[in-house]
Amino acid sequence: MRDGPDIHPSNYLKHYSHQHNVRKKLQRFQDNVRCKYIVEPGKANYQTIQGQWHTQYFHNQHAIVLELGCGRGEYTVGLAQHFPNKNFIGIDVKGARLWVGSRLATAHQLTNVAFLRAHIAQLDQFFVPGEVAELYLPFPDPHPRDSDAKRRLTSPRFLAVYRSLLQPGGTVHLKTDNEALFGYTLTVLQSQSDVHDLVYTTDLYQSAWLAAHHGIQTRYEQTYLSQGVKIKYLRFALGRPT
Repeated sequence: MRDGPDIHPSNYLKHYSHQHNVRKKLQRFQDNVRCKYIVEPGKANYQTIQGQWHTQYFHNQHAIVLELGCGRGEYTVGLAQHFPNKNFIGIDVKGARLWVGSRLATAHQLTNVAFLRAHIAQLDQFFVPGEVAELYLPFPDPHPRDSDAKRRLTSPRFLAVYRSLLQPGGTVHLKTDNEALFGYTLTVLQSQSDVHDLVYTTDLYQSAWLAAHHGIQTRYEQTYLSQGVKIKYLRFALGRPT
């Protein structure tokens, strides 16, 4: 008699792979608890850092720049290397991704980098008005369905959040492969009375603005470029300087 149904060898491999990935992720979470670069739930500074980034974390008064949806942190770390006199904070909700960025920062012994594990919609819980000088949005989720428009990081909803935290005249950068998101963003920006100094291109790598990116590429950008996709870029200032 047979004790039970045959289990195909491929199922064993899938199970092993899943278990391996779970253990890997759990180990990264444990590493993050000990990592000085990561501000996340459970750490004391997660509750006290709002308005105190200069004094509690960076211990200087340099300008603070945010990368929203930083993923594995390549852009955050790359910018920090190019601008040692600015402070860079990569923000993402995925702790396993931030682990990669923290390892990069550790390898380069950077002192002007931090990673915050939080939802972007909750930015106002971690920064006070005027605490941020600049924002980068490299390849955000385009949320293509019309019903998800409010979730786009260039929607009026999020622009209002940025406006409340940026210094007057603070700069926002967007890079995207997605034509629909790019067009949507331009339309939204043209409806905002305090948007100024807007520049944009539908082909960054054939434009005068390429040098401004210092050769820094995210994993997504490298993939898109290898497929021949044109990278769109825009930059604008939000709010009038006083």
